[in-house]
Amino acid sequence: MATDGIIEIPGLILIIVCLLRSAQYVVQSQSKQSRYFWLASVLVFFAVLRRELNYLPELLISSDFSLLGHSYDWWEDGVLTVVYLVIVGLLVYSWRYLKAVLKDVDVALYVFVVILAIIQYMGENAIVFPYAVGGIIEELAETAIYGIALFYVWKFKLADFETQTAENLDLKTARQ
Repeated sequence: MATDGIIEIPGLILIIVCLLRSAQYVVQSQSKQSRYFWLASVLVFFAVLRRELNYLPELLISSDFSLLGHSYDWWEDGVLTVVYLVIVGLLVYSWRYLKAVLKDVDVALYVFVVILAIIQYMGENAIVFPYAVGGIIEELAETAIYGIALFYVWKFKLADFETQTAENLDLKTARQ
């Protein structure tokens, strides 16, 4: 944040709101698959938030920190690896719900997010953009992606979707 300054704050706020909305869906979910999917979503937003706050350890933890003979970086990597594995496990468990959610999204939104991710990468690595402007472009693209995520998570109607998904799964089961 020291290098990017105030431009990161809107993105952080959007991530936190997405995380809270996903946590609300965890509580409101009626099925295990739904609950596990939204729990994975909470963990994804937690991991993204941790990535965005990568400057905090430098401010809060001394460089010679050691716990059980391992540095802070080792512990952080270990915890984040466990978080990523839990995310994958939850998504694998809730794959039918994940598939239904992904099918519900317009393809144009996927294309737009991919374009923003490419612009973000180009800005971060000063490809096409000058280095001084690249950081700003990177943060603006990230904030746009987080804004799209918040828009989608906010407009998502959990009760309607779960009713629709349950009916579709019942129809598929009845056909077999």
